[in-house]
Parts: sequence; C-alpha cells; structure tokens
Amino acid sequence: MKKLIGLIILILFLLTSSSSYDVFAASKKKNAGGITEEQATQITNDIQRLTKKIYANGLFSPQDNENLIGIKMSLDSAMLLAPDPTFAPLYYNLGFIYEKREMKDEAVECFQTILENFGDTALGPKARRELEKMGVTIKAPTLPGDAAGGATEMPMGAI
Repeated sequence: MKKLIGLIILILFLLTSSSSYDVFAASKKKNAGGITEEQATQITNDIQRLTKKIYANGLFSPQDNENLIGIKMSLDSAMLLAPDPTFAPLYYNLGFIYEKREMKDEAVECFQTILENFGDTALGPKARRELEKMGVTIKAPTLPGDAAGGATEMPMGAI
C-alpha cells in the first residue's frame, strides 16, 4: 500500500512539475508582434536553412513547403498585432526564397510588406529594387484627404 501511495505521489509530482513548465514556457518574453524570442529564433533558423537550399539548388520537401507557409502565416499574424522592425529581415529573406522558387505573388507580398511597414529601414530600398526587378508597379500609399480615395501609381523609384 505504501508503494502505491508513493507511486501516486510521484505521478502527481511529475504532472505538477510539467504543468508549471508549460506556464514558464508560456511566460517567455514576447516581442511587440506577439512572437516569443524562441519562436523568432526558430523562424530565423528555418529561413536560413531554406535559403541554403535555394543557394544549393536543393529540392524542397513537403515539410519544407509546410515550414515556408507556417513562417509566412506566423509573421502575418504577428504583424496584425504590431509591426516590429525585427520582422523586416525575415520578410526580406522570405521574399527572396519565394522569388527564387518562382512564387511571384508571395514574393511581392513580402517585399511590399517591407515597403509599407519598414520602408525607412535599410531593407526598404532593397525591397523596392526587388519589386522593380520583378516588374511590379509600386503604388504610393493613400494619404488622408486624397480626393481620389485610392492609391496612386507613381513611377518606379518615386517612393
């Protein structure tokens, strides 16, 4: 009977300690965009691994494609909370991967996100050049009080 009680106490101890670990893991510092430092590190590592595959002309596995989609979804979700300048290089590298995989729409979306949210960073002009190389017409953002009510086209390099 004492062994059974000891076993139950041991099991309860293990369950409580594992749940407190989850609480600790959930309380890790989040950046302004709602992504934890650990998640940001994982995203960075995944992007670097996929970029190496691009440079090596390696084939993407189904898992690689799933990671690519997951990274984009995580960044987009975090951007809804608050644009964080640390996302700019992640979006740039993601756009590079999409461009090299001939996924133009996704690449344009990544580079456009940089222009709209981080245009004043060092990656703003680089994103603009990538869009220009892809033949994308860059549109100026709508300004309050514009009579047209929409974005206006500007010659490339005007923004």
